[in-house]
Amino acid sequence: MELRQLEYFMTTCEELHFTRAANKLGITQPTLSHQIKALENELGVQLFDRIGKKTMITEAGMILYQQSHKAIGSLASAREQIQELQKVERGTLSIGALPGELNELVSSLLTDYHRNYPNIRIKLIANEDVVERVLQNELDFAISILPVEHDKLAIKPLYREVFFFVTTANHPLASYPQINFEELVTTPIVMFPETHRCRQLIDSTCQNAGLELKPFIETTTIDSLFNLVRSGMGSTILSKTLIEMYQYEDLIIIPILNPTLCREVGIVYHKDKYLGRAASGFIDIVVSYIKSIKKEEPTVYCDQEAK
Repeated sequence: MELRQLEYFMTTCEELHFTRAANKLGITQPTLSHQIKALENELGVQLFDRIGKKTMITEAGMILYQQSHKAIGSLASAREQIQELQKVERGTLSIGALPGELNELVSSLLTDYHRNYPNIRIKLIANEDVVERVLQNELDFAISILPVEHDKLAIKPLYREVFFFVTTANHPLASYPQINFEELVTTPIVMFPETHRCRQLIDSTCQNAGLELKPFIETTTIDSLFNLVRSGMGSTILSKTLIEMYQYEDLIIIPILNPTLCREVGIVYHKDKYLGRAASGFIDIVVSYIKSIKKEEPTVYCDQEAK
């Protein structure tokens, strides 16, 4: 069994069409068929069912595909480690972050990273399924909301933070030193959509308290959210990190109690994936930045945590 055969086999599994797979590999269709047949003969099983014009993976083929994926991933990891031993600092770093402030956090550190690693190409993916992409080995690591529970994942906690009520100085609640959560239900609120994790935390808190909070306006961008609050269209609920990343001196920031909304943020990566110098270097920049902005903050205790 040769590595080349496994690469041919995996491409055929992904295309489920011998001609398309051959074109993608840059070989002829008879050559591909011959290599797959040789692999089947060696293993003594049929890897594909060919019914009419349809090609389907057999149960044995699926087992080989899953194990081949792991094997090729291990070889890629070995190659990366060897290249780093030879001080070859080239390659691609794929980072995932949840949309919103976590994506903004990573984006804000790209300039510093590029200064230290000018030859590394960076892919920043902002998506709600970044943890799943880490599991599928599509990302080197991701910054996500914890807890994340999976036996294949390693977690590096970064910080815990609370959420605040954000409004303008002329709002009826602006003079309050603190606000009970149930009071927010009766005031117009501008928020992220339901797909955002911070929104899910707020919705979960409402559900647990038997309350219902219906946003007056939903927006996916941070800039538009701040602009809507400043224009008087409504107030909002935001994490401390996001507030600190933007100009907010003209806004009123009020703690929320009963319950206090809180979440923990961390770095997530696959236990079996080698984190090379490129990935470790970015993680070091993130950790250093978080320490610099959180060093004087007291320990955060939460009544309600993100799930």
